[in-house]
Amino acid sequence: MTSVYLFSLGGMEWIVIIFAIVLLFGGRKIPELMRGIGKGIREFNAARSSIESEINEGIRESDRKKIEEKADNK
Repeated sequence: MTSVYLFSLGGMEWIVIIFAIVLLFGGRKIPELMRGIGKGIREFNAARSSIESEINEGIRESDRKKIEEKADNK
């Protein structure tokens, strides 16, 4: 539900958020912060992709076993 509100922020809200970030981290720390966020997102996507491929492989293996069982029962 909160993601709906994230995209409904107006221009003034974004300006306040950006201003608060600059005040908290300073202008020199922002590139380092963004690199860290980017690295975290890349690691998350890699883990998600790995989990998806493992799940898909498990589904394929399960389907193969069902087909083999049907062939053996005939």
